[in-house]
Amino acid sequence: MESVLIGRGLVKRFGTAVALDGVDLAVGRAEAVAIMGPSGSGKSTLLHCLAGIMKPDTGEVHLLGQRIDTLGERRRSALRRTRFGFVFQFGQLLPELPAVENVALPLMLNGTARRDAVRAARTWFPPLGLAGMELRRPGELSGGQAQRVAIARALVTGPAVVFADEPTGALDQATGHDTMRLLTDATGRNGASLIVVTHDPSVAGRCDRIIEVRDGRVLGRAA
Repeated sequence: MESVLIGRGLVKRFGTAVALDGVDLAVGRAEAVAIMGPSGSGKSTLLHCLAGIMKPDTGEVHLLGQRIDTLGERRRSALRRTRFGFVFQFGQLLPELPAVENVALPLMLNGTARRDAVRAARTWFPPLGLAGMELRRPGELSGGQAQRVAIARALVTGPAVVFADEPTGALDQATGHDTMRLLTDATGRNGASLIVVTHDPSVAGRCDRIIEVRDGRVLGRAA
């Protein structure tokens, strides 16, 4: 399987605390990978290094053959807007914008005209079970609906990789399972790789592979 995102020998320290201790990870095209581990194990730090949010102290991160950890903040920020998508635990939608504009926002930030961005954003609503909710603001959506809007926002730019940090953590079990199904189906259908940080074994079980992180090291993999 072709690797889309590769981390090699990733080390990250915060003072004397070692968050990552030489982590290697390769993610294939359209592969869904779950990262599990207790609080403080380094899993969120690993996600942040792979996503270009922070730089590792040592090691390398490559996206589609390009090394990205050495890029300046401006270029990494542009990369996060165009090649990466993000789904967070609480969605982080802008409350003053209707759902369709929340989805269109990454396109507009990349220079797409508002009319074209909104038109593209609307196409994501029916396949995610959101038809008719385009003009609702986040406060008028249920938790599961808001996360589906966040999934649409993450995918609207056609990213290579989607990062999801505890995407079902604020949802009840049934809604969480449905949201995770939509997330894995939508990313795979659109050829995007998916990296999910989660504490929930049932969420991780929807992924192609599970990686366990403890004390900043990868301990094992499961199919």
